[in-house]
Amino acid sequence: MSYRWSLSVIIFHGIACVLHLTSASVHCFSKAHTSAAFAAPKPIDEAYWPERFPAKDHCSKCGLCETTFVRHVKESCAFLNEGMGRIDRLEDQVHGRRRKSDEMVWTTFDKGQSNDIHKYNTKGAEEEARFGVLSRPIMLATGKLEDAQWTGCVTGIALAVLESGMVDAVVCIASKEDSDMGWSKPEPILARTTADVLRGRKVKPSLAPSLRVLDEIREDKSIKRLLFCGVGCAVQAFRSVQDKLGLDEVFVLGTNCADNSPTPKAAQEFLREGLKVDETKVQGYEFMQDFRVHVKMEKNTPDDYIKKPYFCLPGKVAEGAIAKSCLACFDYTNALADVVVGYMGAPLVGGARMDKSYQTIAVRNTRGERMIDVALQSGRIQFGDIAGGSGAHEKMASATVAADSIVLAMAGGEVKQEGMPVLVGEIMAMALTKIGPKGMNFARYSIDYHILRNYLHVLMEWGEERAQYAIPIYAKNIVKKYLDHDKSFADLKEKIVLRRQSQESIERNTSDINAKMKS
Repeated sequence: MSYRWSLSVIIFHGIACVLHLTSASVHCFSKAHTSAAFAAPKPIDEAYWPERFPAKDHCSKCGLCETTFVRHVKESCAFLNEGMGRIDRLEDQVHGRRRKSDEMVWTTFDKGQSNDIHKYNTKGAEEEARFGVLSRPIMLATGKLEDAQWTGCVTGIALAVLESGMVDAVVCIASKEDSDMGWSKPEPILARTTADVLRGRKVKPSLAPSLRVLDEIREDKSIKRLLFCGVGCAVQAFRSVQDKLGLDEVFVLGTNCADNSPTPKAAQEFLREGLKVDETKVQGYEFMQDFRVHVKMEKNTPDDYIKKPYFCLPGKVAEGAIAKSCLACFDYTNALADVVVGYMGAPLVGGARMDKSYQTIAVRNTRGERMIDVALQSGRIQFGDIAGGSGAHEKMASATVAADSIVLAMAGGEVKQEGMPVLVGEIMAMALTKIGPKGMNFARYSIDYHILRNYLHVLMEWGEERAQYAIPIYAKNIVKKYLDHDKSFADLKEKIVLRRQSQESIERNTSDINAKMKS
């Protein structure tokens, strides 16, 4: 064999070896890469909330990131990227159309109104601009359940849907068993029986991880039809991933929601420090239409139902009692649910107790109509009249924003540490209940107040550019109306914008100084 031939053989052999090794390496790398790409994302441990969760302090702890569905968080979370600006697109997807945003009802801002605009009327029960897509006017309703927070409308609808065979399971929030937090510790469950659903009675006042059961739903092949119960931020995330669950049919039952506490401990601290009640004996509480906080206590306590005027609450409790995600929420009315139960648009009756009063029910589409039909036929709920309202709401909404302790802190104002004396607070609550907005107009007041306050919060936290694309159209319309017609609110916005710019300037200067010191 010649030297040249021998050399050629050696070179060829060497190249073949290299190619073989390279091919094997590429194969191994490709396999490893593919495996990594398709491996289920690791859920985030709830113990690291909120610092390791994508939305950080604005995470509403909906439970999505505690499952393998965390891979979809960027396009699902109500507080990341577009955030609640996705509501406009999702309404089309869920209901087949968007709300009629140009039909917003105003009681004082619009000119040419009739003289009876402040009188009780039911025309406003058809308004979609604030209340979302409607297939019928908003109705008053009561449930028929004992030991519910109200009269059991939400639980009654869920029971009727499950017992009729419309669904195989219900996702609801129960109170965690054997918990030292008692009634206030939320735990998501997949309810399959009447007893399971009944565990979900009563409102849990802190953030609840409703979506933590997503993996369980997908893996359980016996679940083909599901009822999901949740608040707006959880429903938005659920709607974004529901097609990935392998379900044949999905129904969503929502509640109106605002200002939850970040944790059960924060809720209990609010009760103890803000309302001065024994938090271990509380069964539930609500901020009601008579400008008072109503607290249901255990039945064996001397006073089992307590009312305290809003105005008597110390300003210092607000910051710790309200989750930051709730300050960035623009879906008070739960736009993407099929049926929504609330209470702000209902009159207070039965001695002005929540467990003796009406609630409101909004039905959004044909799925919602099916749910309501079966609930009415089963006798689990009953309808009253169409919801109505009276009184002007705009001036009260902007005045409430201006006096809000969270807004005052943002604007650099002085936050009053203590609330009004009880007698003065009671007089204020009585006067406002008598002359202020009622029924659906009270609901408009509450919606506008929360929209305006939360707009100022995201303006301060995220800046104007993000605020514009992370807010749904209807909320932008409300903000614009107040900016155009209410100088005090426009001035408040300007003050907060200037304060943010000042803080950004300080941060830039500090960063420049640190950079120079390092160099």
